[in-house]
Amino acid sequence: MNVVHIIVGLNIGGAECMLKRLIESHQGSAEYRHTVISLTDIGKVGRQLRALGIDVQALHMRSARDFPRVLWQLVRLIRTSDPELVQTWMYHADLLGGLAARIAGNRNVIWGIRTTDVQAAGKRATTIVRLVCACLSRWVPHTIICAADASRRAHVAVGYDAARMVVVSNGFDLSRFVATAEQRATLRARFGIAASEVVVGTVGRFHPAKDHQNFVRAAGLLAQQHAHVRFLMVGRGLDANNTELARGIAQTGHADRFVLLAERADVPVCLAAMDIFCLSSRTEGFPNVVGEAMAMGVPCVVTDVGDAAMLVADTGIVVPKEDSIGLAHGLADLLALAPDAHRQLGQKARERIHAEFTIERARERFEEIYQRIAGERGQ
Repeated sequence: MNVVHIIVGLNIGGAECMLKRLIESHQGSAEYRHTVISLTDIGKVGRQLRALGIDVQALHMRSARDFPRVLWQLVRLIRTSDPELVQTWMYHADLLGGLAARIAGNRNVIWGIRTTDVQAAGKRATTIVRLVCACLSRWVPHTIICAADASRRAHVAVGYDAARMVVVSNGFDLSRFVATAEQRATLRARFGIAASEVVVGTVGRFHPAKDHQNFVRAAGLLAQQHAHVRFLMVGRGLDANNTELARGIAQTGHADRFVLLAERADVPVCLAAMDIFCLSSRTEGFPNVVGEAMAMGVPCVVTDVGDAAMLVADTGIVVPKEDSIGLAHGLADLLALAPDAHRQLGQKARERIHAEFTIERARERFEEIYQRIAGERGQ
């Protein structure tokens, strides 16, 4: 089956990584052939896909002025490749890719929705694109795949066609989420974290949606009561050059307790170095990083955003968003657990991911949708 994927960009992100995992799960299979088109640039994920032998193209869209050019480039590419399915990922790709597919004569369009908080302030252009997509959702896509049930509910509320929407939760390649005790100890020692200290960590790019200031304020409250706790922050923009972040950390009065590692390739090792993982976001869809932490056996405290509560279930603690005091209390509750209870909670989290959220399960769900749509085409 020939599937053309159209995505906004191919830098590291939730949609991009899920697309990559899905394609990787079909490597070595003659049944599926994937082509990827980025509306903007190739990006890191695009280069990784090319290294796997995947045809990846970039259309270098920079602004709304490029819409007509990109639309017709997509039409030509779809007509040339004549795929059974056109799968799009995120709003702009849904709009442009969906319209291009229909113009090219392909009705087998699968839209992809990742976000949840549609009421949050954002770029005006994105808001307009989402409104247009809502109006077109009864005509352009055959099926709309949401990464989270919270995303489905939110988009139905703003006018998307509920009858076309299904939920496929992200899946994880669990073979990649391993780290040794030696790797944990080495990373901690390298950054001056003693074996006796407890590490509360977070992973994610610096962005308003991730609400790192919420994490920092909660950490500052926690630091006042727990002298043995350190705070590890990993992700793009989480470094000493970030003056906004540095200002918030300085205001806690405990700047020496924070370790900023910026973006790293060894995320599983970073997670292994943590004793508690914290998601401080004000909005999410399906928070991949929580599943990754759980796969590493790290108990989680998460804000009640997107599908975070569904994901952790009874293996972690859920607190209100944008409530640093509540977040600090949730973290303190995990800190208060006896070592055996803490390990058991982490093991329970790992078992939940292995049972419910593997890439194999996600791939099977995608394939069921692919086969159903392609079967209808052949009738």
